[in-house]
Amino acid sequence: MSHPTDPSLTFVSYISGLVLAASVYLGDQPDPMTGMKAVNLTSAGHAIDVLTMLEEKTRGNLSDDERRLLEGALYELRLKYVEASRKGPSRIVSP
Repeated sequence: MSHPTDPSLTFVSYISGLVLAASVYLGDQPDPMTGMKAVNLTSAGHAIDVLTMLEEKTRGNLSDDERRLLEGALYELRLKYVEASRKGPSRIVSP
C-alpha cells in the first residue's frame, strides 16, 4: 500500500515533535490541549526511551546536524528528567 509522502515530515520534524512532547511531560511546556503545565514522569520517560531507541537504530545513518540535534536533545531531556524526578512523582506544576 503506497501513501503520498508529506514533505513537511522529516526526521528533524519527527524528533522535534517527540522532544516537544517530552518537554510537556516534564512540565517545561504547557499542554497544548489544557494550557496547564504538569509533570508526568512515566510519559516523559517513555518519550526519552523512544528517542534513545531512534538514536541507537539510526546510528551511522544521520547527517551531522541530525545527530547533533538528537544527542543534544537527549542530553537535555535526561538532565531535566533527573531534576524532575528529584522533586517527586507526577504533579500539576501550574493551573
